[in-house]
Amino acid sequence: MSAHAIVTDGLRKSYRGVRRRVAVDGLDLRVPAGGVHGFLGPNGSGKTTTIRMLLGLIRPDEGRIRIFDQDVPAQLPGVIARVGAIVESPKFFPTFTGRQNLELLASAIGTRRRRVAQVLSETGLSDRGDDRFATYSLGMKQRLAIAATLLKEPDLLIFDEPTNGLDPAGIHEIRTTMRRLADEGRTVLVSSHILAEVEQIADTVSIIGRGRLIASGSVAEIIGDRAQSVRVVVRPDEAERAQGVLTAAGMSVHPDQEALLVDGATDPAQVNRVLAQHEVYASELGATRVGLESVFLELTHDTEMGRSRRRDRRRGTEEGA
Repeated sequence: MSAHAIVTDGLRKSYRGVRRRVAVDGLDLRVPAGGVHGFLGPNGSGKTTTIRMLLGLIRPDEGRIRIFDQDVPAQLPGVIARVGAIVESPKFFPTFTGRQNLELLASAIGTRRRRVAQVLSETGLSDRGDDRFATYSLGMKQRLAIAATLLKEPDLLIFDEPTNGLDPAGIHEIRTTMRRLADEGRTVLVSSHILAEVEQIADTVSIIGRGRLIASGSVAEIIGDRAQSVRVVVRPDEAERAQGVLTAAGMSVHPDQEALLVDGATDPAQVNRVLAQHEVYASELGATRVGLESVFLELTHDTEMGRSRRRDRRRGTEEGA
């Protein structure tokens, strides 16, 4: 059995318009079997297009897709029972209860009726299963959608921006549900722009930009040994002097609201020592952790800058011709 639930090689998809737009450009994606895999990228980076190709909703122009070692879309009918997905806002009957909506769907797909109670329990909706769908909060509606995908007991769940429009409580509910599903042995692929949320639940991530893979691996591997910063708080009347002292010692310093950030520093004691030697004393001092969001912004910014430079070179060539 493959160690990957999803594998894509050289995946490409473009759309025709006034100009041909490449949405996915030679994407090599690896989603390990089991756990939560964050699929990250700026708006327009090709995440939704990729997910639609994985589900056989649109065909790639080039490249290969394998889900559980089966070629997609050619062998999708044989593997689709193992896949559940939420790509768009699900449609339920508002006057039906959550349970009635799921029973109707279970009947349509040939799933045994007792499975409804199980999926309501798995998504924390047992107590609200007999309430009308119209009375559900956005978070509960999204959990009912997840319950619907669980009716056929899939091994792979694909969620495209599942927390869009939710309040913090709703986001927490969905995050907890996804983590629990992964802990039960399923593979969860989640596309999201809320990086702090993804970082809390993801085992591995893939970051794409302009339809191409930029980075992939565990969260720890992606963050790597990137330089941290030390956050320093001194008395307001000493902030300017503290910045000067640290700068004179060869440190890169910039203000951050009421604090100073010493970029690239990993040892708060060293920063404190330099300040104390000049009789400047910190009231707060500590290393700031580099998070997935800062790495994501760095990587996608580099991609955009490279694209801009290539565009400028092309313009220069055309003007010189």
